[in-house]
Amino acid sequence: MGHHASRPIVRRANVVRVVASAAIVALAPTLGCDAPPEYDVLIRGGTVYDGSGDAPFVADIGIRGDTIAEIGDLGESAAVTHIDATGHAVSPGFINMLSWATESLLVDGRSLSDIRQGVTLEIFGEGASMGPLNEDMKTQMAEGQGDMRFDVAWTTLGEYLDHLVDRGVSPNVASYVGATTLRIHEIGYDDRPPTVEELGRMQDLVRDAMREGALGVGSSLIYAPAFYADTDELIALASAAAEYGGAYISHLRSEGNQLLEAVDELITIAREAGLPAEIYHLKAAGSDNWGKLDDVIERVEAARAEGLAITADMYMYPAGSTGLSASMPPWAHEGGYEDLVERLRDPATRARIVEEMRTPTDEWENLLLSAGSPDRVLLVGFRQDSLRHLTGKTLAEVAEMRGTGIEETAIELVIQDSSRVGTVYFMMSEENVARQVRLPWVSFGSDAGSLAPEDPFLGSSPHPRAYGNFARLLGRYVRDEGLITLEEAVRRLSALPAENLSLERRGRLARGYFADVVVFDPATVSDHATFEQPHQLATGVRDVFVNGVQVLANGAHTGATPGRVVRGPGWEGER
Repeated sequence: MGHHASRPIVRRANVVRVVASAAIVALAPTLGCDAPPEYDVLIRGGTVYDGSGDAPFVADIGIRGDTIAEIGDLGESAAVTHIDATGHAVSPGFINMLSWATESLLVDGRSLSDIRQGVTLEIFGEGASMGPLNEDMKTQMAEGQGDMRFDVAWTTLGEYLDHLVDRGVSPNVASYVGATTLRIHEIGYDDRPPTVEELGRMQDLVRDAMREGALGVGSSLIYAPAFYADTDELIALASAAAEYGGAYISHLRSEGNQLLEAVDELITIAREAGLPAEIYHLKAAGSDNWGKLDDVIERVEAARAEGLAITADMYMYPAGSTGLSASMPPWAHEGGYEDLVERLRDPATRARIVEEMRTPTDEWENLLLSAGSPDRVLLVGFRQDSLRHLTGKTLAEVAEMRGTGIEETAIELVIQDSSRVGTVYFMMSEENVARQVRLPWVSFGSDAGSLAPEDPFLGSSPHPRAYGNFARLLGRYVRDEGLITLEEAVRRLSALPAENLSLERRGRLARGYFADVVVFDPATVSDHATFEQPHQLATGVRDVFVNGVQVLANGAHTGATPGRVVRGPGWEGER
């Protein structure tokens, strides 16, 4: 971790500052100048869930600088800061395998909604990444901003991550390089394969990103222009990442009617490119497809038995969230948003789009039909103030208010809002969510930003997973329903994703590991966010340390921003 050579000095100042504010913290006895404290932080008497999945044990944890120095009975050891964790669980920091905090951290580095759930590492890159950018892409990013406003002061993915940390963020951050971003960089929004030269440049951009510390290549294949990429293009990009020990991760080409074929494609990419691969937010979408989950599990486990490192992640809700424009066929998106609107305004083309939105198909992922009914399509994010009164209403309700058809209403909203319109689609079964929780190769991701119940975030109504995903796992599915043990849940929130990502010294409580530590109450940890009232912080996580610095003290954010860039296996700098 060569990014902050001076971080321990900043760290000590932060720790001292939070001492006075936390009722659970007490200063060690004053020592003579010849006997400095043995530890900066001493967490005493907690029940340690070390990330291994083994049974917990009661122990003390001594932190020195940014590192766990000792675990055991530390007796009367002296420390600058003492934390009494008696009766609480102490675990490694949680890893959010699918984070969209790329923009929210630029405007609020506290990462409050995730820190309050014990998340200490945010993983970005579902298809779109914050670099590499060309000048047109920078302009589009600046002009496309809504409530979250920021300067686009970087070009490459590595520069973005450094920029984020230089501004100050509470969690650690890491990213895949997005296959969609690479395609836009070289091809734009055209529906065509890359030329040999374009593909070569895309591969070189992957190599550049890997040397900057990217984790691998991420794709999101239901959305244009990613939809236009064929399997061979993805194999080529994944192969470039494999040269540096990287991985491939994907929002599958279909989570519905072509789910099994999409899983086969991911496994093929992993096999041909010679690298690990992960399925983003595993699900079977649409009631007609719920029964396919058994076949998905069978395919993944057969590939794992073959020696391929295939894994998945998930969120803890039976609804997904994306744009209302995703209910429109991919060909209509060619050229980007302005071209889409032009087609939507042309009567003949609009009629064709409406017809395709109504027609079941295996050719593309029709989320409107997957939801089963327009009253299972919830509108949650508008760009224009004039439409924000519709936030929280279903597509069916708005269509009735306006006296227009369902498809016509969706089209008009996308045009009027000058955006894709944030939308929640209820597509999955609760039984399948529970089944997936039990799978030992599944980790967890929010698929959301990390927000706070204050401006600028109150202008939209996000999916509750932004505030509750990880607490919901620990509270509802572990404590209340007993689907898996707490030690297994902690393993899959920490060590499993750290191993999948080839991260060094992260994901466990062990000597020599970075001190990303969570103290929480298994009896009370709970999510409170709902679809109706999503801006509700989780409770039950008491203390959080990132790189040895306390960012949550007795449930209150300390203001500390010790987050660092966590680099992938191809990073060429100092670790």
